[in-house]
Amino acid sequence: MRSVAIGAQTVRYLDAGPPDAPRTLLLFNGIGASVETATPFMASFKRTRVIAFDVPGVGESPAPFLPYRMHHVARLGAKLLDHLGVESADVFGVSWGGAAAQEFAIRYARRCRTLTLAATCAGFVMVPGQPGVLLKLLSPRRYFDPAYLLQVGGELYGGILRLERDVLHLHSNAMRRPSRRGYLYQLLAVWGWTSWHRLHRVQAPTLVLMGSDDPIVPPINGRIVASRLRRATLESVDCGHLFMLTRPGETARRVERFIAEHPVRRTRCAE
Repeated sequence: MRSVAIGAQTVRYLDAGPPDAPRTLLLFNGIGASVETATPFMASFKRTRVIAFDVPGVGESPAPFLPYRMHHVARLGAKLLDHLGVESADVFGVSWGGAAAQEFAIRYARRCRTLTLAATCAGFVMVPGQPGVLLKLLSPRRYFDPAYLLQVGGELYGGILRLERDVLHLHSNAMRRPSRRGYLYQLLAVWGWTSWHRLHRVQAPTLVLMGSDDPIVPPINGRIVASRLRRATLESVDCGHLFMLTRPGETARRVERFIAEHPVRRTRCAE
C-alpha cells in the first residue's frame, strides 16, 4: 500500500499485478469498502495491472473537511493515473463505485479504454432494491459490528451469502472501518446523482455485469444502463450483489476476456 497527495487530499492506493502488463485496470470500489476488500479480486487477474484506491473517508484516505460529489472521485482516479504515469486504462466500478466509473468514462473518455459496471445503476433513474435493505445501507453499522454483518449480510447482499457465512467472515476480516463522516459523504456524493441522460457520451465499449439475486440493485437496472450506452454487453452472474467478492476468479476472467476483445482504439476527449 502507498499514499499520494492529490491536492489537499491524501489517497492510499494499491498497485497490483505486473507493471509491464499490456493493460491497466482502474478500480472504483463500493461504499465504505477499503482496498483490502478488493484484494482477492485484484489478485485473480492474470494479464492485467490493477490499481485501486481508498476514496476520501474510507480505509487510510482521510475524510475531507467538506462533502464532495461523484465527479470529484472520478478526478481523483484520473490524478492517480497521472501520478503513476498511466495515460489510459480499462475502468471497473462496482456498486457505488460504478457511479464513479461512469463519471470517469464520461468526463475522461480519451483515457477510458473499456468500462465494466458491476452491480450498479444509473443513479436515481433506477428500479430500487428492497426498502428494508436500502434502509440498512444508510448506516455503516455492518462495518463496525461483525456480528451484525453476519446477521444481515445474507439479506443485504443475496446470492450464496444467504447460506455461506464463511465468506462473510472473510469479508468482515478484510474490512477497514470507514469514518462515519466519510460514509456520510459517500452517501451525499451519490444523492441526487444520475448518469442516465449522459450515458450516450460514454465512448468505451462497456460490459454490464448484474447479479441475478441482488436485493440492492435489481438486475433490471443493468438493462436500463445498457439501453443508454452506445456499445454495451449485458451479462448476468448467478449470485448476489457481492459477486466480485464471492466469485473473484470468475469475475476477473470475464473482465479480462472483455478487455482482450477490445484492443486499444483512440477516442475523442470529452473534457
